[in-house]
Amino acid sequence: MQVGVSTASLFMRKNNEDALPLFNTLGVKTAEVFLTSFSEYGTKFGEFLAQRKGNVHINSVHALNTEFEPQLFSAHTRVRDDAYFWAGKVLETANALGAKYYTFHGLSRVKRASRSGANDDFAWLGEGFARLTEFCKNRDVTLCLENVEWSTYNRPGVFEKISKQVPDLKGVLDIKQARISEYPYEFYLDEMAEKIAYVHLSDIDENGRICLPGKGIFDLETLIKRLKDVDFDGNLLLEVYNQNYKEEQELKLACDYVNELLDKNNCLSK
Repeated sequence: MQVGVSTASLFMRKNNEDALPLFNTLGVKTAEVFLTSFSEYGTKFGEFLAQRKGNVHINSVHALNTEFEPQLFSAHTRVRDDAYFWAGKVLETANALGAKYYTFHGLSRVKRASRSGANDDFAWLGEGFARLTEFCKNRDVTLCLENVEWSTYNRPGVFEKISKQVPDLKGVLDIKQARISEYPYEFYLDEMAEKIAYVHLSDIDENGRICLPGKGIFDLETLIKRLKDVDFDGNLLLEVYNQNYKEEQELKLACDYVNELLDKNNCLSK
């Protein structure tokens, strides 16, 4: 396992072209690039970032999903084709950066009934995910469905049903979103198990506020052991909101803290 940071942690602090050089200066080894708008989708911007990332390995890209991801499942051909155009542009950015994974949310569960899952059509979802997974695979990127309280994978059980139909689909375990969903993260971890590609990591303080690992009360060592039990060997990417810490140097200190725990448990990639 290796520790990195998502540029989402610097959203509204630094644009991606400044976030990656900062990570390089801090000695952060790996990162996820959170692409914030249409102007950041495509080969040209990806190559621009690649020139500025220094020694930082790019694990994955993450798009602002509401811009086009829900429309990838539209029954309207023109709407779906336009959404696939933008998905292709995101994958161009990933290719230019050498990123092998795409962090995916999918549908937006805006209405109350959609959040309950009472009307989920898993045969239809499976068809949509199979189509998109193949689209990504043909562009050398693996689609990874993230547990997100307000999106497709908003509760345990969803990933299992979709992945049975789409064996190549991988998962992203988001600790913060598991808390928000009010299901223990262990439920998501056990469900995705060996299909977890990487983890979005955060901590929480005694008042329930999100913070960087090492600043709160979350039992990170137990999480590491549970990941080890399912033979996880991917990256742990710090993902918090920009107001959850003060100084940017704290990102590196949090990485160091997690690295110490990985080393202690013989899980640190050399």
